Amino acid sequence: MKIALIGYGKMGKMIEQIALSRGHEIVSIIDVDNQEEFESEAFASADVAIEFTAPHVAYANYLKAFAKHVKVVSGSTGWMKDHGDDVRRMCSEEGQTLFWASNFSVGVAIFSAVNRYLAKIMNAFPQYDVSMEETHHVHKLDHPSGTAITLAEEITASLDRKDDWTVGTLLNPDGSLEGSRESAPDKLRIDCVRRGEVPGIHSICYDSEADSITITHDAHSRKGFALGAVLAAEYTATHRGLLTISDMFHF
Repeated sequence: MKIALIGYGKMGKMIEQIALSRGHEIVSIIDVDNQEEFESEAFASADVAIEFTAPHVAYANYLKAFAKHVKVVSGSTGWMKDHGDDVRRMCSEEGQTLFWASNFSVGVAIFSAVNRYLAKIMNAFPQYDVSMEETHHVHKLDHPSGTAITLAEEITASLDRKDDWTVGTLLNPDGSLEGSRESAPDKLRIDCVRRGEVPGIHSICYDSEADSITITHDAHSRKGFALGAVLAAEYTATHRGLLTISDMFHF
């Protein structure tokens, strides 16, 4: 399979290594300093482009890839609110293909399935309040993480007593604390921590007077995310439309 890489930071380089080890060919690498590569024959020859960039440029990257009829796998977040309808239209009516996920880790996909199942169970036990904490490296600027938001939306879809999520506290790398742990009863609080080089930890806790139940996904490295992105590209090469993890994994 011919793969183009859009974004060549730590994640892009790791995706490259895994793609090559699985027998794929990297035909084009695009970063901030060579945007003209979008117009190249090499980019247009790609079966799939894997895009990991900043939220503010992701949508524009999709448009450039779609203009060359190149399918896209993307882990960039933050574009859905303003451009989600356009992307859905392009995928459903104009023959374009985007595989999007807030997290490509196979472990997170399994964790997400457990999260959905647990939320359905806990809907019958209102004595348990639920909250979430996500921890990431100091270079991550957005909070909460896209994965935390996805997990929260899965919970609120099944838990009648929570109609939305809200940001609680943010523990900064310098130890300063912003926000509050106080939240409305119908809101799922997400607390955020930024420290060290943590790839990503997500913990969901159901707490009652009697006991608590906590599930956690702790990423040891970015390798799981990169492998998942390549697996998604392999899936996308033979599928069309707006795709996501639930299309690839049926838990």
